Amino acid sequence: MVTTYDSQRTGLGTASLVLGICSLLAGWTFVAPVVGLCLGIASRGREPAARGRAGWGILLNLVALAFWILLVVFGLAMGVLATWQSVLQGS
Repeated sequence: MVTTYDSQRTGLGTASLVLGICSLLAGWTFVAPVVGLCLGIASRGREPAARGRAGWGILLNLVALAFWILLVVFGLAMGVLATWQSVLQGS
């Protein structure tokens, strides 16, 4: 007798959610949110049982990625302003 299990895969969605949480709480920078975002998008199509986890993973990874991008842009802007100010004071 062969027993079949209706195992519903949820690994990609769970991994996306975990990476999103860790990216926000542990401060993981660019690579983890990008990987989590890719896993979440892949999970939405392949794992119907993990749609909720994948959705939250996508959202959290997007928030973490946006935060780090804004932080880098802000830091670059501050650097440009500081350089411009020192150039103006030097002349």
